[in-house]
Amino acid sequence: MVDVVWKDRKRIIFGLPWTFTKYGLSEDRIFIETGFLNLTENEVRLYRIMDVSLERKLWQRMFGLGTITCHSSDKTMGVFKIHNIKKPSEVKELISSYVEEERSRKKVTSKEFIMNDDTDDDGIDEL
Repeated sequence: MVDVVWKDRKRIIFGLPWTFTKYGLSEDRIFIETGFLNLTENEVRLYRIMDVSLERKLWQRMFGLGTITCHSSDKTMGVFKIHNIKKPSEVKELISSYVEEERSRKKVTSKEFIMNDDTDDDGIDEL
């Protein structure tokens, strides 16, 4: 089983967690689970995340919520959002620190992402 260092649910108005979207963070992956009857689980390896940003609209600030946007080199997820979570600034910093830690552990550089993103499945560079 995976050791989860952070977990939360997507929240709706007034900050109540009445949705079926769950988020989790381990030392090497982010998990997103959606659905009630039909479940979908997605995960992104942290070393694939290139950029993390935080958005807080007025109503989100009123209820202590925020949305984190992650840009990754993952083929299936690409850009994904972690919607309406509590303590978004702390979570963003936690994700950023784990991303840097995982990248240094795997010795991944941003140059490798640029090279991989410009290459199609046939191996031909598109510039």
